Amino acid sequence: MANVKLFYFDSAGRAELIRLVLTAAKVEFDDVRFQGDDWPAKYKPVAPFGQAPFVEYNGKKYGQSIAIAKFFARENGLYGANNLEAFRIDEVVGLVQDFFTVLVKIFLEQDPAKKEEIKATMEKDDAPKFLRFFQKLLQENGTGYFVGDKLSLADLIVYDMVTQLQKTFNFDASTDFPEIKALVDKVASDENIKTYIDSKK
Repeated sequence: MANVKLFYFDSAGRAELIRLVLTAAKVEFDDVRFQGDDWPAKYKPVAPFGQAPFVEYNGKKYGQSIAIAKFFARENGLYGANNLEAFRIDEVVGLVQDFFTVLVKIFLEQDPAKKEEIKATMEKDDAPKFLRFFQKLLQENGTGYFVGDKLSLADLIVYDMVTQLQKTFNFDASTDFPEIKALVDKVASDENIKTYIDSKK
């Protein structure tokens, strides 16, 4: 029986990065996916801070999706080889979070016309701005990864960002950014990640 249980709705959302980290690290975990109707009465009362996702690890519950992903990345060799590489990983994670604040505006907007305007601005201006940042960092490292020459949390979070943009908005963020496209393909071809992806088809 796995000593890690991940609790989230039956969707990718904020839990997918955690799933990717655990999968890449070959950590066995129970992927507890619940329906929205079960959240208020069954899961929210036991969730730390009343939020999802959360994990139960060795019998104790922990919250905050990025904190969870960082913990399991550190524990399993996905957080760089030294503090400087960890610093770069934190930069990438922070940039992705900054970009997500832009995406949230699309979901919160109720007016259909304004929603489309915000989405168009995201695709034309916001996404390319952040993607240029990521591409520059990949070019600087020169190995196809953000740090060192192996997979890290930085690669997984950018992969998650690009693939969720594709699924949610039908927007291929890697089209004009060859290094990012190569990174996405590299992550998707990782043996453990590929098995996980194939299991969802």
